[in-house]
Amino acid sequence: MLPAFTETGDLPPGIHPATLAEMLDRLGAPTPRRKVIALRLERIHQVAMATGRLARFIVFGSFVTAKPEPDDVDVFMLMEDVFDTGRLTGEARLLFDHAYAQAHYGASVFWLRRLAALGGEQAAIENWQIKRDGSLRGIVEIIREES
Repeated sequence: MLPAFTETGDLPPGIHPATLAEMLDRLGAPTPRRKVIALRLERIHQVAMATGRLARFIVFGSFVTAKPEPDDVDVFMLMEDVFDTGRLTGEARLLFDHAYAQAHYGASVFWLRRLAALGGEQAAIENWQIKRDGSLRGIVEIIREES
């Protein structure tokens, strides 16, 4: 369960685990704009999972705030070291190219292979909590549904 927003409209600092369904139930329905972005996020997650190489999936930015009309959704994906963009086709090829992902999905998509995460994968993920003004915000890590 995601915590309540702070007085500034952010999640409290930290990496907050949630299933995709939990996050979309909480953040994807309040406004028509959020519903559209939630559908995009759901598709991005499906395409990333279909690669078979997704290690961790982080959502940050205005979508995980109290902002009624977020501009887009921001995603950081940590991929397994054997992930090879040269083998991607179709939608997956678009997803892992930042400019195409912005145009096709209306999302800012960032990714790294685990070995490329300087300071370790946890540090690479925690870095996405830092806002432009240097303050910290909460981010959401999408976890797998319990079977």
